[in-house]
Amino acid sequence: MTAIHLAVEQCRSGRHQALVGRVESGWVVMGDPQVLAGYCLLLPDPVVGDLNELDLASRTVFSSDMARVGDVVKAVTGAARINYAIFGNLEPALHAHVFPRFVDEPDGFRTSHPWSYDWSMADDFDGKVHAGLLSKIRAGLDAGI
Repeated sequence: MTAIHLAVEQCRSGRHQALVGRVESGWVVMGDPQVLAGYCLLLPDPVVGDLNELDLASRTVFSSDMARVGDVVKAVTGAARINYAIFGNLEPALHAHVFPRFVDEPDGFRTSHPWSYDWSMADDFDGKVHAGLLSKIRAGLDAGI
């Protein structure tokens, strides 16, 4: 069982501390750590190994939901753009990373991938500290941004 499976189980029971909400293809959670403010993940429900395991209709829904999360995160955070990543090498289950990117990021980081940051120095997700941002992202999803 992967961390993705565990996170989806926590989302289903309402116990995931960073749960933003449900979308058609799965669950949206805020990333831990918050390496970039507003970083989220889309977790499919049911969990599958990778995008290629989904039929065309399910792939389309997952991809559309991923872009929708990006639209909301961009609107809420004022990001200049959104980066999307699907790997599954470390956790071999489909999940999509949605990273807001900002014009005021330090030189050398602004044009690099989010893993160039020192993730050990990033703020851990904290339900109290990040409650306002989580609520705004949730409201954006609920409003259909």
